[in-house]
Amino acid sequence: MRTLVMAAVVLCLSNAAMAQTGAGPLIVVDTTKGTFEVETFSNDAPATVAHVLALVQRGFYDGQRIHRALPGFLVQWGDPRSRDLAQQSEWGRGPSAGSGTPVGVVELSRKRLHVKGAVAMAHPGNPGRADSQIFVTLANRPDLNSKYAVFGHLVSGDDVPARLERGDVITRMYVKE
Repeated sequence: MRTLVMAAVVLCLSNAAMAQTGAGPLIVVDTTKGTFEVETFSNDAPATVAHVLALVQRGFYDGQRIHRALPGFLVQWGDPRSRDLAQQSEWGRGPSAGSGTPVGVVELSRKRLHVKGAVAMAHPGNPGRADSQIFVTLANRPDLNSKYAVFGHLVSGDDVPARLERGDVITRMYVKE
């Protein structure tokens, strides 16, 4: 009987651990300060993951700069104008601060929370209008839960985002095969 109970506990713990993984494609982010990898939550945010993957595959993020870096809070990128230093005062703001095509759906989840290392979509006040701006939380941020779609989490290089500063370059983003 004791063996049966232990087997059930191990099975439950294994299932819980599997539920915490994204099981989606990995996105590699090469920066001037190092590399980190994001496991996507394609089961929980399928439209968001598909949207970001399409942007990554067309090279949308390559050469962009970090436009928001708040120590202990988050680091953010995804404004194509950040490649142009002359537009620095506008980085991250206004209708031109994205790809021009929003995700179009709201994929907020009570399961995927803004813990340290969560990867989510920024938006201009409406989660359905999230476009291309991505942020990584540098600490647990429960105040962001149910406000921004978490579509992945860091699985390697988790020290890199905290070292990024405004103006650092995303040299390349790609889907890991």
